[in-house]
Amino acid sequence: MIQRLSTLILCAALLAGLSACSSTPSYNPTVYPYEINTELLAKTPVKRVIIAHINLGGPSRHYLRDIEPRLDKMVEHYLEEQGITVLPRRKFEQRWKTAVRIYGNPYDPTSGRINRKTFTLILVKVRDQLLEAEDIDAIIFTDLVEQDIAFSGGLKHLARWNGVSRKPTLQGPGDGVSAGFDWNKPAKAASLTVSIYNMELQRLFTSTGGLDTTEAIDTRSSSGRFVRRRSLLENNSHLREGIELAFYPFVPMKNYPGAE
Repeated sequence: MIQRLSTLILCAALLAGLSACSSTPSYNPTVYPYEINTELLAKTPVKRVIIAHINLGGPSRHYLRDIEPRLDKMVEHYLEEQGITVLPRRKFEQRWKTAVRIYGNPYDPTSGRINRKTFTLILVKVRDQLLEAEDIDAIIFTDLVEQDIAFSGGLKHLARWNGVSRKPTLQGPGDGVSAGFDWNKPAKAASLTVSIYNMELQRLFTSTGGLDTTEAIDTRSSSGRFVRRRSLLENNSHLREGIELAFYPFVPMKNYPGAE
């Protein structure tokens, strides 16, 4: 009887340990080193915001631009879940276009460079007009950016960047990868960079969360290569994870994978 009781206690302890492990997020050292101005946020809490339709950095790659409105809509829903009011994006977009007609386009499509002086003039003009017409606390920029990542040489071949872990995707008629595939080849992946500015245009917060890979392994290639995925950023669970990472700790995140 004592032996059976000891066995039951041991089993219960093991189950409790397994439960604790399952609820503990796996640590990911690639989380972005966010910057947050807690002093400014304490003075002027952010309750009403608008999401800019333009990037704070350069424009996204052309094949990612159609995804930006859908991603911004997911960001809007996420913020509203936290009790933050999000003003319609068109209120920023209309004023931006009007200011561009006055000062010129700050983006040079040929060189891809940004004229920061023109950009600032336009942003100040838009800010002033928003303050005249709206009750608003902050402007949020959501840059959809792309970067090189690498898959590991382990059995799962996971790629880790900006707090996420993703498996490689296959594209083509085959269902496997050649034995000689070079896993050291870089692949492309997308991330979301969030920057929040108050109406004095002081930065309150910035961070980045990984979204998903934008390239897949081409199974038609005998030597192996990466090609652009036909369907880009369609996994809403991956997008949601990246959004939560990009807004942490401005918005608390359950099971944050970095060091608290």
